[in-house]
Amino acid sequence: MQKHFHTIEVSDPRFEREHLRHVTVKSPALRARADLTVFVSPGVEAGQNPPIVILLHGVYGSHWAWTLKGGVHRTALRLVEEGSIAPLILAMPSDGLWGDGSGYLPHSGQDFERWIVAEVPGAVAAVLGQITPGSALFIAGLSMGGFAALRLGAKYPLLFRGVSGHSSITHFDQMGQFVEEDLNLYDIPEEDESLLEALLKNRDKLPPLRFDCGIDDPLIEHNRELHRRLETEGVPHVYQEFPGSHEWPYWEEHIVDTLLFFHQIGGGPSAV
Repeated sequence: MQKHFHTIEVSDPRFEREHLRHVTVKSPALRARADLTVFVSPGVEAGQNPPIVILLHGVYGSHWAWTLKGGVHRTALRLVEEGSIAPLILAMPSDGLWGDGSGYLPHSGQDFERWIVAEVPGAVAAVLGQITPGSALFIAGLSMGGFAALRLGAKYPLLFRGVSGHSSITHFDQMGQFVEEDLNLYDIPEEDESLLEALLKNRDKLPPLRFDCGIDDPLIEHNRELHRRLETEGVPHVYQEFPGSHEWPYWEEHIVDTLLFFHQIGGGPSAV
């Protein structure tokens, strides 16, 4: 984990609420300041290797979206208190705040990918004494964040213990349905455009993965096609469909499926 930042600002515990901490670091990858919200559930103790779940937001959002639009910290707390999942840490970064959405890809002189895979875990480790090299790392996201979670899980299969996507963009050109910016401005390599190709490239190393989509979501057919192609190729995965559309009530409900999935995988040592 990268732990060294020129500056780190952390919220004062006197004013923190609902086990949420807010962090701003000067990111070398972004060459700018960047924000993340961190949830530390009760029961997380130093030296116990608590699992870390990175949650990626979609277009238009920022580090606060998962908590203040989806209430994920309350969902996680409820699951921990009822014994459905182990105590954990949620790390919720901004995507770098480029345009309507950075895509979590390197472009425009900034490495939005490295921010997520190297610096976010490093920032969490720098501000929380409970983190150890044995803490398993998971990644999940919605829409643009689902695309990123599944792509990064495929690209860095030894880094992440499990991967999950909700209502995921499955090919970069689908970003055009959501962002104002011309997609040519991203100038990304062709190998980073297709989620299917990313998953097939490391098919023998993939961590456990799942994804779901609402049946009224505009991305449903893309998700169904990804599921069909992975089945044809014999790539193990879990795919589910539920009532709902591309909206926060859907993600608020089905983040439960992700957290339960990660808990079932377990939280042993990882290659972070």
